[in-house]
Amino acid sequence: MGSLASEKTVVGWAARDATGHLSPYSYTLRNTGPEDVVVKVIYCGICHTDIHQAKNHLGASKYPMVPGHEVVGEVVEVGPEVTRYRLGDVVGVGVIVGCCRDCRPCKANVEQYCNKKIWSYNDVYTDGRPTQGGFSSAMVVDQKFVVKIPAGLAPEQAAPLLCAGVTVYSPLKHFGLMTPGLRGGILGLGGVGHMGVKVAKAMGHHVTVISSSGKKRAEAMDDLGADAYLVSADPADMTAAADSLDYIINTVPVHHPLEPYLALLKLDGKLILMGVINQPLSFISPMLLLGRKSITGSFVGSITETEEVLQFCVDKGLTSQIEIVKMDYVNQALERLEHNDVRYRFVVDVAGSNIDDTPEPPAAA
Repeated sequence: MGSLASEKTVVGWAARDATGHLSPYSYTLRNTGPEDVVVKVIYCGICHTDIHQAKNHLGASKYPMVPGHEVVGEVVEVGPEVTRYRLGDVVGVGVIVGCCRDCRPCKANVEQYCNKKIWSYNDVYTDGRPTQGGFSSAMVVDQKFVVKIPAGLAPEQAAPLLCAGVTVYSPLKHFGLMTPGLRGGILGLGGVGHMGVKVAKAMGHHVTVISSSGKKRAEAMDDLGADAYLVSADPADMTAAADSLDYIINTVPVHHPLEPYLALLKLDGKLILMGVINQPLSFISPMLLLGRKSITGSFVGSITETEEVLQFCVDKGLTSQIEIVKMDYVNQALERLEHNDVRYRFVVDVAGSNIDDTPEPPAAA
């Protein structure tokens, strides 16, 4: 990988425009700073956010862009002031690679809410360089934003936990919803939703999966261990389930009505939004007022919570359900994910894809 003083040329798979199509792209990593860790990427999960960013759904994409924020790799270099990691450690990198460290969220160790946070890709680092993600052979990351993968957790299994896993764990912890016996709903059975079922069940909750059709009933009940399955398009089902849930984790990443789900909540119930949606959502206020209900949101989780959920999954024997693909399949995987054709998370075998040897396509004439 070169010396600490030298720049390192790596290959990533980048989107170059809003088509979102990824292809090989060579670029240089920043010099390794005193507290930086150089990570050779082994695996990287694919998240729905990667589609949003690559296709400029949120209107702020910058190209060329190398996505990927569920990164697991091996430490191959450390800066002279790195104290937390050694060569050979297997580590993870998530959504955030920088923060101001001085604001209220940073001082409260919830750096994901820092207004000056630096995203792991499609952002600009403190040195002015664009950040690039884990669909690449290597990354340079400040040790503060790196987590160690605990023994007993396979690296390919760890990748989805760095986003999907901690995304459901964080609000359950923050809102005091870790008590056994609670009744929870998981709206949407994708990458985040399937981890929501597993984590909530491991906390001792009665879990209802809520979906628009009955197609995933067997998967939810038999494969994931949900206690109940509710079809949101069935008025009789929805009426029977009214006022039955303490919380709903809403993972749906497209525009949808909120009122049908607010009706499912008990007094003081919480509807926790997690899907990234670029259109306003609406509801009528009596749906909240007459049950002292809340609509709130939660964004991934802190570094501390990421470490906690990794160990939680080891302690509880939880695994994510994944489909491993090589990098040359990444565009098909993204297309399948956009059509919800994955059970339940794609993970790219980056190290096994030999992407450093992949030629970069010629520039357009």
